[in-house]
Amino acid sequence: MVIIIVAIAVKLESKGPAFFVQRRVGKGGREFSMYKIRSMRTDSEANGAQFAGEDDPRITRIGKFIRKMRIDELPQFLNILKGDMALIGPRPEQAAFVQEFEKVIPLYSFRHIVRPGITGWAQVNGWRGPTKTIVQKRERVNHDVWYIENWSLLLDIKIVFMTVFSRKSRQNAF
Repeated sequence: MVIIIVAIAVKLESKGPAFFVQRRVGKGGREFSMYKIRSMRTDSEANGAQFAGEDDPRITRIGKFIRKMRIDELPQFLNILKGDMALIGPRPEQAAFVQEFEKVIPLYSFRHIVRPGITGWAQVNGWRGPTKTIVQKRERVNHDVWYIENWSLLLDIKIVFMTVFSRKSRQNAF
């Protein structure tokens, strides 16, 4: 019901589709279509793939709210049902960024031995949202690698609780 209400609000605020589909890299380095509620103008990637920053002018008014509340990510549950994603795991990146990061970040491709997630260890430890430098991206990857190496059901449960209840996991939200 929330998705329908937000989709209507997105359509009322701006022209274009309520949902956004973007190619991302998942398990085994395979690309898949990731679903989101659109939070940006329809021409947001006219100049190619780019990270969204805080106060990014491409983000709509409704978009700021749904990003902050993570409502834009709800359609990714369809990706879970399709088997492209898991609830917990490293966040998937766009292929253009993956190729760039694999060149400069050791162990970057190690993240692709598991399905990507809607939330993950990096996100609940404050690495949600854009990483502005390669050093920050390395730190996010270090958290992803730690998660993969230390995976347990108990850790996944902890991440779910931290995602829902932790302020730290929201500190980098838009």
